[in-house]
Amino acid sequence: MRQYAGNRVGLAIVGGLLLVLGGYAWLRGHDQFFGLSPTAKVLPGRAHRSLAEDPWPLWFLALGMLILALVALRWLLLCLGWGRRGTQNGTGTAMLFVGLKGVDGLGKAGVRVAEDGLRLGLTCPAAADMGSVVGKLDQDIVGRIRREVRDDETPAVVRLHVRR
Repeated sequence: MRQYAGNRVGLAIVGGLLLVLGGYAWLRGHDQFFGLSPTAKVLPGRAHRSLAEDPWPLWFLALGMLILALVALRWLLLCLGWGRRGTQNGTGTAMLFVGLKGVDGLGKAGVRVAEDGLRLGLTCPAAADMGSVVGKLDQDIVGRIRREVRDDETPAVVRLHVRR
């Protein structure tokens, strides 16, 4: 959960900075910035003249900023959990942890209940015996979670991630 909090803090800082810079630019563009003469220059005279002659670099800058804003919005939505299928199931997650209690270094595990079935996610260290983990999942654990959460005929997708 810590990585999501870090993402949110980073997005909040970048978003706040962009908001302040956008507000400054808007106020300067409408000559409403407090305590500053409307004729004051933001750019040096040479840069101002070159941009006045050929405004295309500003359009490319605006396009780049728009793309950056859309990427940041997508990042925020993914961090908030939007786009994930199903809802978390605490009972299934607890059963998954109990069934795999012999695996050392089990990082993250979760069970989601979606419309099309169950989704189990599991993160293991590279030193774990993957054969025994997959055997436990296949023979015992997934069946128990199915029966507890829904029924025996519910399809299940297991995603096993091995950490280095």
